[in-house]
Amino acid sequence: MKKHMTKFVSALVVLAAIFNCAYTPDPNNKLTAKEQAAGWKLLFDGHSTAGWHLYNSQAAFTAWKAKDGELFCDPQDKSGPGDMITDKEYKNFDLKFDWKLPKGGNSGVFINVLERNDIPAGWASGPEYQLLDDAHPDYAKPQSRSGCLYGFAPQKNPVKSKPSDTWNHSEIKQKNGKVQFYLNGVLTAEEDFASTAWAKKVADSHFKGFPEFGKHINGHIALQDWATGISFRNIKIREL
Repeated sequence: MKKHMTKFVSALVVLAAIFNCAYTPDPNNKLTAKEQAAGWKLLFDGHSTAGWHLYNSQAAFTAWKAKDGELFCDPQDKSGPGDMITDKEYKNFDLKFDWKLPKGGNSGVFINVLERNDIPAGWASGPEYQLLDDAHPDYAKPQSRSGCLYGFAPQKNPVKSKPSDTWNHSEIKQKNGKVQFYLNGVLTAEEDFASTAWAKKVADSHFKGFPEFGKHINGHIALQDWATGISFRNIKIREL
């Protein structure tokens, strides 16, 4: 009996080892204990759109979906376009997120967005961290590539985004209007939104017709619906 019990226990140990090897917990859309202690918060929980709403609207939306651990903007959903923005406003922060685009895709992340009925969209007030697949025609414009402060300058340090339908990692840091963009660990943009030099750049740009563009150092964070599809995950923020 003792011999049979030993074999039974040994078999359980082997099965447990096989199970542990086969099962790998999904690390995405979660915070480690260290991150929690450092003050990081998830902006996407992996299964809902809680904490987000459509710009200038409290209406229900379907184009943006929480699906398979991704915050996905479905280009096949014709219910109407709309950028998603955070319920909360942020000023000094470190924002990290993963993203992927289909071939030829185009999207962006806006910061310091004002939500007002007299402002037509998030891009009319918030500067954009550009997201662009290399196959998109606009890739020929250096100031339009992923990681750029859209429309203002080429990448500070050249770096290619990963191929279509492959996850990239981005980071935006802002402190009192001084902002840095990173793409896959490389610094791609720097600007001071509180400076007179920035105000002159805006005045000389195609955004000059939008009186609130780039004039603020706090606001909502927005994800752009450009009708080509975009997926996000691991969206997390730490207020500084």
